[in-house]
Amino acid sequence: MKDLLVEKGPNREVDTNTIFPKDSLGRHFSFDFFIRKLRNDDSFDRKWLVYSKELDKVFCFCFKLFKTIRTKSSLATEGIKDWKHLSETLKQHENSSNHMDNLRTWNETRIRLNKNETIDKKIQEIIKKDTEHWKEVMVRIIYVVKCLAKNNLAFRGTNEKNYENSNDNFLSVIESIAEWDPVMKEHFRMIQDKETHNHYLSHKIQNELIEMLASEVKCAIIKKKIKKTKYFSVILDCTLDASHQEQMTLIIRCVDLESVPLKVEEFFLEFLIIEDTSGLGLFNVLQDAPKSLDLDINYVRGQGYDNGANMKDKHQGVKKRLLDINNRAFYMPCGCHSLNLVLCDMTNSCQKAKTFFVIWYDILYKINLISKKLQSKEMLLDVAVKNLEGLINYFEGYRENGFDFAISEAKEIANSVKVKPEIPQKRNQKRKQHFDEIPNTEREHQSSQEAFKMDYFFILVDMALVQLKSRFEQMQYFESIFGFLFDGSKLVSLVDDELKKCCLNIESNLKNGEDYDIDEDGLFIELKLLQKMLPDEAYKSRSPWTSIQIMEYARRMDMFPNVLVAYRILLTVPVTVASTERSFSKLKLLKSYLRSTMTQERLNGLAILSIESDFFKKY
Repeated sequence: MKDLLVEKGPNREVDTNTIFPKDSLGRHFSFDFFIRKLRNDDSFDRKWLVYSKELDKVFCFCFKLFKTIRTKSSLATEGIKDWKHLSETLKQHENSSNHMDNLRTWNETRIRLNKNETIDKKIQEIIKKDTEHWKEVMVRIIYVVKCLAKNNLAFRGTNEKNYENSNDNFLSVIESIAEWDPVMKEHFRMIQDKETHNHYLSHKIQNELIEMLASEVKCAIIKKKIKKTKYFSVILDCTLDASHQEQMTLIIRCVDLESVPLKVEEFFLEFLIIEDTSGLGLFNVLQDAPKSLDLDINYVRGQGYDNGANMKDKHQGVKKRLLDINNRAFYMPCGCHSLNLVLCDMTNSCQKAKTFFVIWYDILYKINLISKKLQSKEMLLDVAVKNLEGLINYFEGYRENGFDFAISEAKEIANSVKVKPEIPQKRNQKRKQHFDEIPNTEREHQSSQEAFKMDYFFILVDMALVQLKSRFEQMQYFESIFGFLFDGSKLVSLVDDELKKCCLNIESNLKNGEDYDIDEDGLFIELKLLQKMLPDEAYKSRSPWTSIQIMEYARRMDMFPNVLVAYRILLTVPVTVASTERSFSKLKLLKSYLRSTMTQERLNGLAILSIESDFFKKY
């Protein structure tokens, strides 16, 4: 163990922004203690000094490792946290003969280990060879764990004995590897000859590896992606698992600042057990989740849910409770779910919903195209707004000429199957009353086709238009804030007064008390310059640049900090909760009827390795 510690060296906190705990006098550890000041003002690194975050104490690394005599120095035993007198204590300690002896021993051991010139050289060679063997074994075991988790396969079977029928998938794959791989072949030989009892093939080791790998993936997502972009959105949804336990999936959406070109990512982090499905119960779980993941809920800039009352209720829902503590957590109802509700309202608006399938085919086909686009993890708010505007334009045009086209197509279909094309004569009561008010001569000229158009077609299309505009009014609200950043043509077309007004509006919507995300003056100056610098294809082409393309250009120029913040927040706002539905599909595969008793830790471990398998492969 000493050799291993010497090879690895002391583990030191490197984040200079770390906030250390204060004692009763308000004092705390500082990075300055790591530096020794010489009389000529030179600085020398105290590499031997170690700070323990868990104990909030400092220790002498070499003294702790190599002391051979009893010492009164607390740096070698229980540690020191007397921050007031620590500087003087360190000076006395580093000048002591015992410290210098142990420091010499540490450095000599380190050098000899590097050159493989220790006294126990032969033993070290055996240890090194044995270490390499176990490393190779663990690499293969980890590969199998990753493979089974990625493909949602069960690990355990009816027994855990090697080379027996009905043993689990994990052992079966390991046995297959041992057929051709010399490392695993030797490992199984050692197990059979009882040369080792530590084979690392039990279900306990599997669980430990699953949790360790999942923890590393989760930490990498949080550290390398979410924290680097600072601002993120939370996307939530709930479902019952196979054991009838309510599970809430937590998805984080953010801009991946490391990718080239830029892209928006939605990361699965965990399933959360829900005992109380009320708005308060769900909010309490949501509020605790970021703390456990070392994320700041004040940096949430978007929240996406379905249209459930416990989520979106304006008085007691999760949306309202989160906005109460963070008014910049913009709420967005799921676009796909809203489209489904539009269809439900359309169906309920007409009693003859099944009588004219040609009209419904046209409507459903168009809505399905938009719905599939919205389900993409990379879907952007500006692109979603354009798609929905296109859908509204489609219905407005369909209202004018869609009926005649549908009649013509219906007649062709009817004739092809040798069915007489005729429209039902039945009218609803309201229509009968209306017809009674029309003079007989005029009533005679009205055909059943016109009646059907008035009673069914117009009602259906008008309901679609009304519901699309009302259910997606939240997107119109976002457009009023961020719309001038949506594409290159909109941005370049603004004159100074309009641009100034837009910058002031976005600043006011992205502040909380005295805390500002955007500096209106800085943003205005940068956007004026950006208007002049954007290439012609950004705003003159038939397809002007989208928000993410403009942000990519601004990042390359490396001179628009406020612009980058504005676009980062814009791209963070979620459009749908489709990622939560995809995670539920994994949940059903992982926690099935036959595997309904697994622990929450194992479930979350398998889920993150399965859902974020591409991220795991990369990092």
